[in-house]
Amino acid sequence: MKVIKGKTTGKGKKIGIVVARFNEYITERLLDGCLKELDRLGVSRNNITIIWVPGSYEIPVTALKMAKKSSIHAVICLGAVIRGETTHYDYIAQGAARGIAQASLTTGKPVVFGVLTTETVDQAYKRSDEKGDHKGVNAAVTALEMIDVLSRLSKK
Repeated sequence: MKVIKGKTTGKGKKIGIVVARFNEYITERLLDGCLKELDRLGVSRNNITIIWVPGSYEIPVTALKMAKKSSIHAVICLGAVIRGETTHYDYIAQGAARGIAQASLTTGKPVVFGVLTTETVDQAYKRSDEKGDHKGVNAAVTALEMIDVLSRLSKK
């Protein structure tokens, strides 16, 4: 039996990060945790490109363009969609999720879904808290692990 398990070594990896400005008080926290984790895992700050976009709906097209660059190994998408009083939440969350998945499938590169979709602001704060289950940190780990997994699959 063969088992492939990705490693989270960041040395030499080039990462793109697309961050939504909408709900910036949450997305800044996601970005901060993500960057700290990438640092911890050995990704040089010189190998990170951050692009801010207006909102989560605009993330996929930017992520796709970044992922198409040969100099980028993975793209991390960070946003926060918080349910309001209308159905707007549903369209934005679904559009972001589908678009991010499509960017990954189109390019064959990891395009990581780090977009919070929460019912309340409190839930978004909890998912971007340094002491909790920080989704920005999780996205950084996922990106590096998937770079390694896909690289190993290509060699087999």
